[in-house]
Amino acid sequence: MLICERNYFRYHVAMTGALLQTFPLGTQWPTIDPFLFCAHHRDDYPTGTVDLGPDAPLDGRDIGMDFAGVDGWNMYHGSTVPGFPQHPHRGFETVTYVRTGFCDHSDSLGATARFGRGDTQWMTAGKGIVHCEMFPLLSGDEPNPLELFQIWLNLPAADKMVEPYFTMLWSHDTPTVVVASGDGDALVDITVIAGSLDNAEAPSPPPNSWASKAEADVAIWHLRFDPGARWTMPAAGPESHRLMYAFSGSWLTVDGERLDAGNGAAIDPSRPLQLVAGDDGVECMVLQGRPIGEPVAQYGPFVMNTQAEIQQAFEDYRRTQFGGWPWGSDDPNHGSTARRFARHADGRVEQFDVDSAPATTP
Repeated sequence: MLICERNYFRYHVAMTGALLQTFPLGTQWPTIDPFLFCAHHRDDYPTGTVDLGPDAPLDGRDIGMDFAGVDGWNMYHGSTVPGFPQHPHRGFETVTYVRTGFCDHSDSLGATARFGRGDTQWMTAGKGIVHCEMFPLLSGDEPNPLELFQIWLNLPAADKMVEPYFTMLWSHDTPTVVVASGDGDALVDITVIAGSLDNAEAPSPPPNSWASKAEADVAIWHLRFDPGARWTMPAAGPESHRLMYAFSGSWLTVDGERLDAGNGAAIDPSRPLQLVAGDDGVECMVLQGRPIGEPVAQYGPFVMNTQAEIQQAFEDYRRTQFGGWPWGSDDPNHGSTARRFARHADGRVEQFDVDSAPATTP
């Protein structure tokens, strides 16, 4: 969990245009069923200390609840290393896509991971998991910028109490579709984090994910447009919702309707749409999926179908701690070595240098 706050909307419109509804973007982006919300974190962290925290004064910050963005970065709930110390979840999934910097994961299953540089971690909370997400500042000589997106994807009632699980979608396994515009110079790069596009198929999500069901039509795409680049987005499946978030750059048009960077839109999923980037290019995230169509009850880190189930989640957590926390601190990190790895609950290990492909050991 990066920010545990419900933030989604429904739209009911009778419009023929491509942009069905627009909205400004903050750090939390509204979503539509089957998604719950999306958090966009962009922090310009300074050089790091030997403890992997910021080499800068923390005076004046609300340590433990630092979201004010002083000097362009936040400690969040961290006290030494920025991030989110141990906290529980039940009843949904998190999809964490780290573009820049690193995230250190530890959980109540005994699993750990460090990921970044375009990697994605997909975690099914299911019946209950406790985890932490810390952002180690590995460089003591240069700034440590961080940019990540965390998407909350709901689970249907039948799968809310499945066993917790996480998988790594490493950047070198995540396909990118490159589309050339008419003159061949202006390109559109599309990273397929979930779903498929043309002949590109994203790595498999966890087995009990809503996204693992073909009829769910879940897609998560990161679009990067050169100035003036154009691409025709194909139609989504029947009944699916689709949202586009223009989070960086200048602007683009969607079938001739302008969407400025810093804004998002519910877009018409029923037909192909011509996207054309503005003079400075643009970057967008696209979330798509068929709605689950069930009641949503949420309180903090728990997402169920009824308030009684939410109360039961709190009681279960107080009683069992969802298996307990096996680490010596609430905010462990994985040291100063610049490597990416995952140690799964079954003992399987994936590990490799920052810019290389992994070696897997049983």
